[in-house]
Amino acid sequence: MFYEYEIDYDTQNSYEKGMNGAFWQFLVIPEDNETQEVTYWHFENDLGERNSVSINGLGFKTVQVRSKKQIDHIKFNAHFKLVKREINPFDFELPLNVDEEYAIINNIDFKVDNEPYLRKTHFTTLPEQHHDIFAFDAGISIFENLTKLNHWTYGHLFFKTGVTDVNTPLSEIIEKRHGVCQDFTHLFCTIAKYNGIPCRYVSGYLHQGHGFFGDSQMHAWAEAFVPNIGWVGFDPTNDLLANHNHIKVCHGKDYKDCAPLKGIVYTQGDNETKYSVMVKAAQQQ
Repeated sequence: MFYEYEIDYDTQNSYEKGMNGAFWQFLVIPEDNETQEVTYWHFENDLGERNSVSINGLGFKTVQVRSKKQIDHIKFNAHFKLVKREINPFDFELPLNVDEEYAIINNIDFKVDNEPYLRKTHFTTLPEQHHDIFAFDAGISIFENLTKLNHWTYGHLFFKTGVTDVNTPLSEIIEKRHGVCQDFTHLFCTIAKYNGIPCRYVSGYLHQGHGFFGDSQMHAWAEAFVPNIGWVGFDPTNDLLANHNHIKVCHGKDYKDCAPLKGIVYTQGDNETKYSVMVKAAQQQ
């Protein structure tokens, strides 16, 4: 079965004292992969500035917009259409020998090959006082441990907007136990990597028609590499495996690699950015 989706991404930037020039980069275009295909996309702004498109260092499409105009606000709108194949996230067999599975992740060649997603970052370093917060069980498979971690993260944190931002340290998230999908994902990735499992941060869109938790902006989940299976998507914000409701844009080591908007703005005052995302399921085929 295939699902058709339409996505509207809107953002408005306002500048208290105006601006004299700016460069914006957007990482918001869904990727084409084996489970999804973008059939149409359009990106525009209300000043009529031209867009340019390039591929970033991780292989994902970005849109750049430059302006030298003196303005106090600018609006951007992106519209996407895509087809998503139905996914059975459990379509694999667990290993017969758990010891062999752990021998793989402890092998030096495996660690070298997967170093980028085993690497600790500012957002994915487990504070020393929390090293025992979640323990893997060597008697069960890696996938089963990750499923338990997914459920534990979902239970440890409470979804609440406005209490964290992109700079909130992981120690504060663990101790205060509130956050949004970005925080759930960083915590999941941190503990997975601490236990030797390559894990990457995923940014994308979530069709929330089934009552899932997700931001009014973009959603985040994790992909963990399981030996003999490959990359498996885990959504700790909703305690489930990623499926056809998860529309991937990109992945990276953490939020910094996947920030939907980056830029340089020449202004002397404060600025404010407002986002809005709407995902609609058009029809099933």
